[in-house]
Amino acid sequence: KVEEVLTDGRQIITFRNGTKKEISADKRMTTISFFNGDVKKIMPDQRVIYYYADAQTTHTAYPDGLEVLQFPNNQIEKHYPDGTQEIVFPDHTVKCLYSDGFKETFFPDGTVVKVQKNGDKIVTFSNGQKEVHTSQFKRREYPDGTVKTVYCNGRQETKYSTGRVRIKDEEGNIILDK
Repeated sequence: KVEEVLTDGRQIITFRNGTKKEISADKRMTTISFFNGDVKKIMPDQRVIYYYADAQTTHTAYPDGLEVLQFPNNQIEKHYPDGTQEIVFPDHTVKCLYSDGFKETFFPDGTVVKVQKNGDKIVTFSNGQKEVHTSQFKRREYPDGTVKTVYCNGRQETKYSTGRVRIKDEEGNIILDK
């Protein structure tokens, strides 16, 4: 290896394989440029920023345990020390994955999808409608109070805000309408 000390106090170490390590004059920042194009920076605040040249991806590790990945398509992932992950997609959709198995997705149009760890799903639409999906049924709730439920056996039940109830059997035949 070759070691140089520049007049401004920086130290540059060049290794035989082409990797270069530069240490700032105050010794608080180190930059390592690898032969494959990757770059690792150790910042004065102890952040470690690693750029993967082939994948064009940046991984930043913070001293508190937070890790942030930035991908070339502008997707950003945050991995928190408690196991929570937050993914921001290029279209600004945000998905949160919690360590207890709960998931939330926020879409740019205002739609929110929440998935419990048992698989039950609640979709809240920006127009005020709400859907609940379970292993037993799918139910849609409308702003006017109407509720339509479709059971896993195909039976449908609609309760209108007026009090009217309509039930259809598995084949779609009306068996109750009052």
